[in-house]
Amino acid sequence: MIDKMPRWEATEAVDPHGYCQAEIEVTHGFGLHARPSVTFTRLAKSFPCTIEIDVNDSHVWLNGKSIVKIMGARIRRGSIMKIRARGLRAAEAIHALKALVQRDFDEEKKHGRSA
Repeated sequence: MIDKMPRWEATEAVDPHGYCQAEIEVTHGFGLHARPSVTFTRLAKSFPCTIEIDVNDSHVWLNGKSIVKIMGARIRRGSIMKIRARGLRAAEAIHALKALVQRDFDEEKKHGRSA
């Protein structure tokens, strides 16, 4: 059985002012192609806070709710994503998005694939 946990532990930071950030490695076989990008942005849009991502420490923060920005980032397997959120339910958003990345965007469930 293939271990679905990231090669290194994801980190998460929360502050009392509604700001939260996490860092995680993308382990999905193809990275964030069309389907995972849609899944990620749909989940991000379900939260009332702002959500941004940075890929491989580029220091360029992209709108995590924009399919165009997410797909345009060309996030591949092995990329390190920083996800930050600010505002209402920020910690909950970060937790949910981090879990989605760890589950490989639920690709296997949706398409009946098994490891």
